Amino acid sequence: MSEINIKEIQLPVNYEGSSHWIITSNHGYIPYAQEELRRRYATLKSQIFVAGEVALMELPREVNAIWHDMNAEPVIFVRDMFPVQVVMAATELTTAKQAEHLLMMMQERSGIAIQSTDAVSIHLRRSGKGADEAEQRSLKSFIKDALESKGAKVILQQPQYVISIFEHQENIYAGMATLTNQGSDWPGGAIRFQREEGQISRAKFKLLEAERTFGVDLSAYSNALDIGAAPGGWTSLLLERGLTVTAVDPANMHPSLIDHPQLSIIKGNAGEVAFEPHEFDLLVCDMSWSPKHTAQLVIQLLDAVMPGGTVIVTVKLMHKKPLQTIRDCMEMFAEHLQIVRAKQLFHNRDEITLYMMKY
Repeated sequence: MSEINIKEIQLPVNYEGSSHWIITSNHGYIPYAQEELRRRYATLKSQIFVAGEVALMELPREVNAIWHDMNAEPVIFVRDMFPVQVVMAATELTTAKQAEHLLMMMQERSGIAIQSTDAVSIHLRRSGKGADEAEQRSLKSFIKDALESKGAKVILQQPQYVISIFEHQENIYAGMATLTNQGSDWPGGAIRFQREEGQISRAKFKLLEAERTFGVDLSAYSNALDIGAAPGGWTSLLLERGLTVTAVDPANMHPSLIDHPQLSIIKGNAGEVAFEPHEFDLLVCDMSWSPKHTAQLVIQLLDAVMPGGTVIVTVKLMHKKPLQTIRDCMEMFAEHLQIVRAKQLFHNRDEITLYMMKY
């Protein structure tokens, strides 16, 4: 195989036992992802590849230790990440044989041995605008051919393994991981939902993504309270899942929801409405209020949620110190709720989503 050996580009190593990662956030939030990781690991090295969104980072622990940390306690602003196992010039990868050699190197370094019938996804992204689509298809097809020559199945969703390639300034940064570790079967964690005919608002995508990301089966609940519900994006999804919903908002709900037999609409402020104790097993809130006011309102209504009930809330990041805002709100919630996960979802903008359970 000497004629197809890949000439690697060596990344600088600043810490003993470190590892390199391509890390993606929502646009504008890579500094906060970097700060979260710096607080966790005390130090790191970072190089921005896409302004505000993608960075190459060296973290001072080896790959499996990082995966363990991320699975045990995920950070908020990292949308997607993969370990960089091979770096090479893009011009080095122009044939299926070279792709096969790249695949062999990634398997050796990841400890993953792809077997026949294994399912694999290929995530290919570029930092530059206007990338040649034909070149991108060719690169992906080389890797696809190399995988299929070993009997592996190349699929889009729910694979066992993910091969990630990020091309930046004519260099390729490649790595392989299990879907369990990488967590997303969408390139860069940019999960997409198809807009439906008659869909009330794009806010529905946030709750759809929360359902998938947090592993919540909304259809398992029976009686939901939607605070700040208008015009009804979240309410519509809950009704589709078969729940009985009480929607509270001083604004109008969408006309298509008005006569739904499982929907009760209270036109007013949620802070001025009383509910029976333990009336709901799910409370959701996606309001454009200040973070602390939202937290205070949700806490005020928690008597209406049964013990063990679920609470899903978006927290708007309206200030220049989002990490402090999040910390303050989570401290408020933690006195009353178990915070299961805090995450900036792909469909969040200047906000995060909290998934919590009532004690």
